[in-house]
Amino acid sequence: MAVDPEKTSPCSRPELFDFHGVHMTHIFTDNWEKVQNFQARPDDVLITTYPKAGTTWVSNILDLLYFGQTERQTSIPIYTRVPFLELISPPLMIGTEDIEQLPTSPRLIKTHLPVQFLPKSFWEQNSRIVYIARNAKDNVVSYFHFDRMNKFEPEAGDWSSFLQRFMEGKMVFGSWYDHVTGWWEKRQTYSNLHYMFYEDLITDTGREIDQLCSFLGMSCSTEEKERVRALTQFDQMKNDKMANYSTIPDMDFTISPFMRKGKVGDWKNHFTVAQNEQFDEDYKKKMKNPKLQFPY
Repeated sequence: MAVDPEKTSPCSRPELFDFHGVHMTHIFTDNWEKVQNFQARPDDVLITTYPKAGTTWVSNILDLLYFGQTERQTSIPIYTRVPFLELISPPLMIGTEDIEQLPTSPRLIKTHLPVQFLPKSFWEQNSRIVYIARNAKDNVVSYFHFDRMNKFEPEAGDWSSFLQRFMEGKMVFGSWYDHVTGWWEKRQTYSNLHYMFYEDLITDTGREIDQLCSFLGMSCSTEEKERVRALTQFDQMKNDKMANYSTIPDMDFTISPFMRKGKVGDWKNHFTVAQNEQFDEDYKKKMKNPKLQFPY
């Protein structure tokens, strides 16, 4: 089912370009030297995903696990509590500077960088990394609606052309296939990486919170973990102005909310039969690692 996107001024949207073999836009590369020279700390916790795969959800979970339910959650937007490392959009956001100004320890940091672009200091400092992966079909649908409403992103165009670009890897932060596989394979050589799936968070949020606590070496009571689970339910976050990005003027909620449905299987409302068959054939060619399996 094609959706006709609303139009915004073309001059307000950044253009895609090839950046060391990955499609990017200038708002993620203009601060590249400072990003690459960023000094991580041993207690930093990096939350990394391909765009629209649960970054904000896990950011909220970790913020509550580490710092509890305090005034932070009701007065400071999530994008300030968990800065976006590579983003540079002055004066609103300069990721590297925002991280340096964080008053909290550990520092919670967000990134969408593919594994080969991550600043080397994270590896050197053995920082903890949490990677969230989402199945490709739901991911592309969510990304489509995100690009329709977000002026930080290139124009979405129509659904058919967007789906084709996704399959070709012509998206900001590049190929979904390369991204999820690159981080999956990094687990073999970097033990401080916790790889989790968006679909598992949907199915059993409590179990995933337990596993996060174990990975992070945290001792949280059953009551504390249940409180975190309740506060990070999708509908709860969707209506929370400090979590739903509604305070950012470049996101047009009249087109689509930042948090739209948060479900598994919504792709069935968008893919035609022919598109689904084409996508499945393409998927078989590009997903080479049989151990990396996603529920749809």
